[in-house]
Amino acid sequence: MSGTNDVSQALLAIAARAMLHGSREWSAEQLQAMSDGEVIELIISSIQPNQAPQEAQDPYVEPPDLKQAKPATHRRALLPERYPQSDLFICDVIDASVKDITGQMEHPIFALSKKPDLTIRRYEHNGVNLEVTPSVKGIATIYDKDILIYAISQLMAKMNSNIPPHRTIRMKAYDLLVSTNRGVGGREYNQLEEAFERLAGTRLKTDVRTNDERTRHGFGLIESWKIVERRSDERMDWVEVTLSDWMYRAVLAEEVLTLHRDYFRLGSPIDRRLYELARKHCGLQQEWRIGLALLQKKTGSRSSLREFREAIRERSESDHIPEYRVFLDEETDQVVFRRRRPDEVRAEEDDAAEPGVNT
Repeated sequence: MSGTNDVSQALLAIAARAMLHGSREWSAEQLQAMSDGEVIELIISSIQPNQAPQEAQDPYVEPPDLKQAKPATHRRALLPERYPQSDLFICDVIDASVKDITGQMEHPIFALSKKPDLTIRRYEHNGVNLEVTPSVKGIATIYDKDILIYAISQLMAKMNSNIPPHRTIRMKAYDLLVSTNRGVGGREYNQLEEAFERLAGTRLKTDVRTNDERTRHGFGLIESWKIVERRSDERMDWVEVTLSDWMYRAVLAEEVLTLHRDYFRLGSPIDRRLYELARKHCGLQQEWRIGLALLQKKTGSRSSLREFREAIRERSESDHIPEYRVFLDEETDQVVFRRRRPDEVRAEEDDAAEPGVNT
């Protein structure tokens, strides 16, 4: 029966690719980069734009990199909120805010596509050289980062409650999926395990020059992970994640920022990077400006500058980035982030006023 379903899905995906390519909205190369499930859901959303996706489908149906679908065929800029009646962030510690460390918000560490990225990435800016080396399963993706955000948030909540912190964090897999706005079917549990493997396998190397010294430092995103229990249906129940030393020290030093809860509803990888950079550099200031080419470099996008410029224009029109509005200054070729008015921001801010960080 399973084999029949697989064949049916493959045939449906072939038909969906033909329809999308025929509409000239998507190139053959872009459609090839998508999985069968992503192509099928995209064609369904174009036919029934107001219908919520089924629970078992993958919530992250993002167009490849910057080729964002036009509003006529992909109306939802934010993914549906899967669990509006539940606590938005379920932790062992009650009322945990969504947190991330500033270091991994600043640099393009994570891959912006689900397609395995096996290339070594190099990034240099303001004297900081960063090299990201993948494992055989590819670089950790921007969606894999949800695990780190969840773990960091739990750790910060415990510290704020005067509970002694520890580098190894135990968490319930179901809570992690619900808190990051994902489905809770077998597919999502399998994807979670794959994400742990990519996080553990991705290695970073920094090369910092100061005066007459040069320091190289190599480390991973996480040190290890372990599935503690499995139920009779073989779904993971509890998992343990041991953070890398550099990440753990950053949390202890409170080098963290609070993220808007709608971060997990951003389906496009570029949307997530734009929000992270705006949150770090604009913060609670009214405005932050950055050159288009430098912003593209910081996001880690591999699209052309022309495509990136068009993507910024699209996001200015859709106006869906949490907390910030995005504009393109055509005269200076700068991107302008402006903080929304307090009455426009749904979630309460729990950070003290923060100065912006220069680019």
